[in-house]
Amino acid sequence: MPQNKVQVPRISDAVAASLERRVLEGSLKPGDRLPPERELALEFGVSRPSLREAIQKLASKGMLQSRQGGGTYVTDRLESTFSDPWRDMIGSHPNLHEDLLEFRRMLEGQAAEWAAERATDADLQRIDQSFATLSDTFDADDLERRSSADIAFHQAIGEASHNALIGHLSSALLRLMHDNIRLNLGELQGIPAAGSLLKSQHAAIHGAIRDRKPQAARSAAETHIDFVRETLAQSLRSAARRETAARRLNTDFLPSTTS
Repeated sequence: MPQNKVQVPRISDAVAASLERRVLEGSLKPGDRLPPERELALEFGVSRPSLREAIQKLASKGMLQSRQGGGTYVTDRLESTFSDPWRDMIGSHPNLHEDLLEFRRMLEGQAAEWAAERATDADLQRIDQSFATLSDTFDADDLERRSSADIAFHQAIGEASHNALIGHLSSALLRLMHDNIRLNLGELQGIPAAGSLLKSQHAAIHGAIRDRKPQAARSAAETHIDFVRETLAQSLRSAARRETAARRLNTDFLPSTTS
């Protein structure tokens, strides 16, 4: 037997690696259904048995899952392993909201900087589309739609950073914060000029990435999160004062129990 025999990769291994790469880069997202077997086999130029073997390899890793009724889907394993333990803790520990915003500032600042450096024409098109959708939501009174559009915009930037960890971490973090983002927007809705400021902040992020200005993009992303953090903190302080004042008022007018 030759000692230096070249190891030729199995066809199924090569196909599995290609599919896995698509999941890592975000071309295939959690919940996406794989194309039909015949179509996918034709795309890769392999037999259907080889394709099935490749899919089974990824299914055994927990990255793909066959569902009853047909079809193979991408799981959320890469993201849920991060977000699931935190979701319950956020509900029990409100102080974690501040930590999440602090972490989001760091992550999105870096993502915006790298997106300005690395985004392809296709990335910029996605960012343009998500920004246009987000801008439209500022003219409507639909918090669910606006929060979803907000998440899509920031996720498009995370993926345009072309760093797989940033792409998946930002996706997991934004999904984790979905309810919190909607509540944040609800709080900010009652603050004069907050809507126009948020709109201009997103425009600044979009413009800096479009103009290929990495430091300006980072600064715009960080400024946006700083505004959200400070404005929400002020709103919460005002709400606490109102509650305290209301309790005092009610106490002052309680019937006296002393003779």
